[in-house]
Amino acid sequence: MKNVTLRQLRVFAAATRHMNFSRAAEELHLSQPAVSTQLKEFASQVGLPLFERIGRKTYLTPAGEEMLHCAKAITQRIKEAEEALAQLKGVTGGRLNVAVISAGDYFFPRVLAAFGAGHPGITFNLTVHNREGLLRQLADNLTDLAVMVRPPRDMDIVAMPFAPHPYVIVAAPSHPLARARQIPRAALNRERFVQREEGSDTWNSMREVFGRQFSRLNIAMEIHSTETIKQAVVAGMGIAFLSAHTIGLDLLVGSLVVLDVQDFPAMLNWYLVHNRTKRLPPVAAAFKDFLMHQGAALIERLVQAGTRAPPRSKRPRGRRAS
Repeated sequence: MKNVTLRQLRVFAAATRHMNFSRAAEELHLSQPAVSTQLKEFASQVGLPLFERIGRKTYLTPAGEEMLHCAKAITQRIKEAEEALAQLKGVTGGRLNVAVISAGDYFFPRVLAAFGAGHPGITFNLTVHNREGLLRQLADNLTDLAVMVRPPRDMDIVAMPFAPHPYVIVAAPSHPLARARQIPRAALNRERFVQREEGSDTWNSMREVFGRQFSRLNIAMEIHSTETIKQAVVAGMGIAFLSAHTIGLDLLVGSLVVLDVQDFPAMLNWYLVHNRTKRLPPVAAAFKDFLMHQGAALIERLVQAGTRAPPRSKRPRGRRAS
């Protein structure tokens, strides 16, 4: 095993996470043949098969289980070395690893830019995930910090709310409810909803906000992409429960309106999360402090700037401030 490479270990670890070479290739931004080649060379170095296929499922062999344990240990040691070097560099250097739930990608790069302006020399690794992917990032210690809406209750983590997160009901400007005021929540039972998939942060937030009413809502379509949901709403396929932080440009150009529903916007929170035993590098600790003290005001400014209409422009009716 003298010629085993770190690249092979990383490819092997990704393959074991997904037990699917195509998905591992997507995660690593490689082609599937490249992943297969790396795994074949790795197995050749080990001298034993690492995977076996039974029926339609792929499993690790005993040798694969042993190599997975070794790969995790080696990866962790390398990560600890990187963090130790980052500590020597201090907050004027180093690499900040942040994973964000998909709704956050509408504004979070600008949050990082604001932090980076005061800490020249640092580099960023920002990844965007659905809830399942984000929890996997935390569980596998692949990120220093995670930003999400609903921290998990079954993981040993630290979760700190740092900014309000409003949710609204959006519709096409031509929708019959677009010009209505103080719409009773019960009236939404008659509407078709186009929503994020079950298990997503948005789905779970919607279930919390609507409570017992949730089971009476007509969720006609589930879509894994917020952008596709917005296009479906624009096309008149239904209304949607979405983060107000994802629709700024749509309100500005008038393709969507926020319905004036009673008890909305529904206010939840953005959370900063990390593993409880995680030793945060100085740059991550500094960013944590930055978010806790400045995150709420900064996000509010960024979102308001994104929804402010140009001079003399006419705002579409049916929209309310959120």
